[in-house]
Amino acid sequence: MSKILMVVSAADSLVMKDGTRHPTGFWAEELVAAHRMLREAGHSIDIATPGGAKPTVDKISLDPDTVGQETADDLAAYLQEIDAELAAPLALADVAVGDYDAVVMPGGHGPMADLYQDADLGRILVAADAVGKIIAPFCHGPAGLLSTVDDAGNFPFAGRRLTVFSNEEELGGGTGENTPWLVETALGEKGVVVENGPAWQSNVVVDDNLISGQNPQSSADVARTLLEVLAGGR
Repeated sequence: MSKILMVVSAADSLVMKDGTRHPTGFWAEELVAAHRMLREAGHSIDIATPGGAKPTVDKISLDPDTVGQETADDLAAYLQEIDAELAAPLALADVAVGDYDAVVMPGGHGPMADLYQDADLGRILVAADAVGKIIAPFCHGPAGLLSTVDDAGNFPFAGRRLTVFSNEEELGGGTGENTPWLVETALGEKGVVVENGPAWQSNVVVDDNLISGQNPQSSADVARTLLEVLAGGR
């Protein structure tokens, strides 16, 4: 079985374009879908955050009006089940990349507040990519890739193919016109080849060791793809 590092934002708010603070955190369904499927398949998972701070769940992601009562209850129950893990995550600064077979990065708007510029995450991702370890960010998780810079001062994921929460989804159903910056645009400006599909439909893009998902609807498919790759002995 494999050992997985799950990198989660520690942010609880995002400064918007107008200077106000928007409550945020990790998106419950994304973390739960990946964590549960990996654990049920027998893999071990370590959660890590900036500073080792307990991550905050985005309350909207547990709102029955947003996700449905049955889903909200299921997500809340699973988060309670793993609360001890969430309460005592590793600090990204203490992570030894060699201990892990894959790095998984669920979204929510939190990564736009901290992971996108976290130097410790950047170190982890550069080291993981250099030896072909699986990197699996989805929804807003790919914002974390922006933290990376190689020894030559370059962005190591330039020219790579991935998918990410689209500008269309952000402006039409995310935080809208007040969004401080757009992850799709930022990655494109860095030279990433963004391959997004229709809004709010599952879309997974695999580019060698990089497995990415577009939105919350892609969470389970990212986890399934990761499980298939791990089963193949990568």
